[in-house]
Amino acid sequence: MKQILEGSQAIALTVNLCRPEVVSAYPITPQTHIVEDLAKMDADGKSDFEFVRAESEFSAASIVLGASAAGSRVYTATSSQGLLLMTEVVYNIAGLGLPVVMTCANRAIGAPINIWNDQQDAYSVRDSGWIMLFAKNFQEAVDLHILAYKIAESVSLPVIVNVDGFIITHTMEEVDIPNEKLIKRFLLEIKRENILDVKNPKTFGSLVTPSDYQEMRLELHEKIKNQKSKIKHEMGKFKNIFGRKLDIVSEYKTKDADTVFVITGAIYGTVMEAVNSLRKKGKKVGAVHLGMLRPFPDEDILKALANKKKIIVLNRAISLGAEGILTTEIKKALYGKCKAKIQGEIIGLGGRDVTVEEIVGLVK
Repeated sequence: MKQILEGSQAIALTVNLCRPEVVSAYPITPQTHIVEDLAKMDADGKSDFEFVRAESEFSAASIVLGASAAGSRVYTATSSQGLLLMTEVVYNIAGLGLPVVMTCANRAIGAPINIWNDQQDAYSVRDSGWIMLFAKNFQEAVDLHILAYKIAESVSLPVIVNVDGFIITHTMEEVDIPNEKLIKRFLLEIKRENILDVKNPKTFGSLVTPSDYQEMRLELHEKIKNQKSKIKHEMGKFKNIFGRKLDIVSEYKTKDADTVFVITGAIYGTVMEAVNSLRKKGKKVGAVHLGMLRPFPDEDILKALANKKKIIVLNRAISLGAEGILTTEIKKALYGKCKAKIQGEIIGLGGRDVTVEEIVGLVK
């Protein structure tokens, strides 16, 4: 059903329709509206989950870790410094192979303090072992949460759905909230293991000596890398059920393009407008949106960019002392396989407005 909703409200409604059993989060701008709405649903008797209040993001992450280990479908959300505070638990959730779903309403990190949008928080935990998805618009912000639950519970790995803070969370747009019956049909009833069964005790997350640690981490590394085909498969099933297409890599007017912008997140819409403007001036320009950072879709990126002359990577996160993080990722994917000139640009940090004119100027 199409409705005019705030992005946060749309996400909260969708999460509730996925029927989690335990929700725990600590409020932080710009994530707060999501968990406020979920808490209100719980208070009004419009949900089936238990909402557990926590005194910090570290505690919230610990609560959903334990609930997931006990076999419950769980949800949490955070932003910025909150994500950094729960980083220790974020690594543990991945190491234990727990199917936790989390929303990160992307926001700058300090110092200095800044509550506005960029993607430095998400990129700071890119190596933690979570599957990382990025929404480019309202509808994807809704749809990716449904997909996240299917992936997480199918392969026993946690998933972060990244949505640009304020740009998506605090603005309003027409969005289709899927029918609950269709969501249930897509998710099916996946048997979630209770690893905290007192009748069948196990040891997990224990101290591991050097003789075994490396093999266990590499096993997790390979497990994450090998999920690309599974994610594509589930995206195909999503389209069959809901009628909307989800892509790991989205392309806009790239077929004959000499120059291509690469971006993650909601600024993709602005980039598309810039492409249209440049096309009117006779420039062969296109755009690519990267909808998944982990596992990194090397083959899909190479397919989209292999024959281009120039690639302009628009970074909204920077590895201080090195370069834009997405630039490094793109260089790695194309190394030795593409002769294009790669131009890395840092844009929109701390919520600075990114205009069509600014993006057009980068082509020069």
